[in-house]
Amino acid sequence: MDKICIKDLEVYGFHGVNQEEKNLGQRFLISVELGLSLREAGISDDLNKTVNYAELCNSIEREFIREKYDLIEKAAEELANYILTNYQRVERVKILLKKPWAPIGKPVAYAAVEIERYWHKVYIGLGSNLGDKEKNLDEALAKINNRSCKVEKVSPKYCTKPVGYTDQDDFLNCAAELKTLYTPEELIKFMLDIEKELKRERIIRWGPRTIDLDVLLYDDIVSHKQEIIIPHPRMQERLFVLKPLNDIAAEAFHPVLRKSINEMYNELSESEQ
Repeated sequence: MDKICIKDLEVYGFHGVNQEEKNLGQRFLISVELGLSLREAGISDDLNKTVNYAELCNSIEREFIREKYDLIEKAAEELANYILTNYQRVERVKILLKKPWAPIGKPVAYAAVEIERYWHKVYIGLGSNLGDKEKNLDEALAKINNRSCKVEKVSPKYCTKPVGYTDQDDFLNCAAELKTLYTPEELIKFMLDIEKELKRERIIRWGPRTIDLDVLLYDDIVSHKQEIIIPHPRMQERLFVLKPLNDIAAEAFHPVLRKSINEMYNELSESEQ
């Protein structure tokens, strides 16, 4: 991946645990490395095809002094989020934030934190079989689309029969591709909060629900944590998952089964005929 680098941008800021640091301020040095494609700019010689680093430096300074934080970890995190959400060409950002006048009481050149953040590609499944099903799906997608999570693609919606507990109304299902700055654990919590907002009640396993949001794939991560299992452990068994997912991500790859979505969809479709 190509890079744009800014080294040791000097900014006078007001971050620190001690109140004096917030009142008097001090010098910070900010280094930024942007990961993006510079191919178009290199061919066209067009500033609009890249990131204007003069404007970027001014934006970094404005964002950095906008708030006062106790920790430089927080200041760096907010700066990374700002750059990724405001510069659409940027896919990845690395920030080295130095604090030369840190009140350590020892002779050091500086204290610093370095973080790297980037957009993750995620596929989710959505379903509803209570109330206005289509409205429930649309509301969930609208709530998902926020500063740290962007809806990139949405499949058509399909009416499907319930699985497991069958004494309930048919479901309306779809799939969506997201790009997100959330970690897997943060994303799951975010999805559960949306389900709660849309009045989902967990009374009967696989029972009726206003909304169901499942993380199917997250980059090529394989996770067996209690909080989140990725890929979704039963996605390959469910046509109501694979059919809409195949519409938007036929070539996406299951990192455990080593098969594309299209392969899994065709195999399951044939076996259920």
